[in-house]
Amino acid sequence: MTPAAIDPTVRAEQTTELQIQNRTLEMQLLHESLARAHMQDRLQEAEEQRLVSRVVRARKLRQRAERASMRARKALAVALM
Repeated sequence: MTPAAIDPTVRAEQTTELQIQNRTLEMQLLHESLARAHMQDRLQEAEEQRLVSRVVRARKLRQRAERASMRARKALAVALM
């Protein structure tokens, strides 16, 4: 027979140690999960910011093109008169 089968205190100590290891592992996994969720949020925020930047740049370029078009029309109108 093994000492654990004979002495219940050895079995209780092993069980307690195993429970502590499980809690430690659960806490580690919890921290990893939290870090993963935080990183996912940061990546999503960065992607949204890039999208906003692209939209703002496109709007500025469109306005610049519209102004250039108006100048060209005015210059053409003056040239035809």
